[in-house]
Amino acid sequence: MKPFEAIVREHGPAVLRVCRAVLGPQDAEDAWSETFLAALRAYPGLAPGANVQAWLVTIAKHKAIDSHRAAARRPVPVAELPADDRDTPSGAAGRDVPGVDGGRGDNDALWAALKTLPRRQREALAYHHLGGLPYAEVALLLGGTEAACRRSAADGMKKLRALTLEESP
Repeated sequence: MKPFEAIVREHGPAVLRVCRAVLGPQDAEDAWSETFLAALRAYPGLAPGANVQAWLVTIAKHKAIDSHRAAARRPVPVAELPADDRDTPSGAAGRDVPGVDGGRGDNDALWAALKTLPRRQREALAYHHLGGLPYAEVALLLGGTEAACRRSAADGMKKLRALTLEESP
């Protein structure tokens, strides 16, 4: 078994790309750290010959879910309260994808484009293109068939390309 430090060096960048694509730049580093802390604890029990990258991306997916759940529980500041709280659907006021407000330079444009995609398309793109997982493993992560995951990723890529062409001078 490789030393865990080698695992972090080898797979860390791919896991960070997945976290950024799924969560956005603000929450990605926390999810990345939590992924590797959880992986460190479980690494001794990992089966020999296991696909380490798929295992790490699966852990990252669970950490992303945890982050989305935590964000949904956080209060959202608003300029004014509605006159009657029945006017606003529960949780709809001001909630957006977590971590959109900040980032690093060129990642802002990528995240802005990625957040326009439906969640399933964004995750299929992230796990396959950024995480390097085959579609069969993406299907296991997202649920559904390999063909459906291919379609989601292809549709997402098509939309990203269209957005890129719209923004080009």
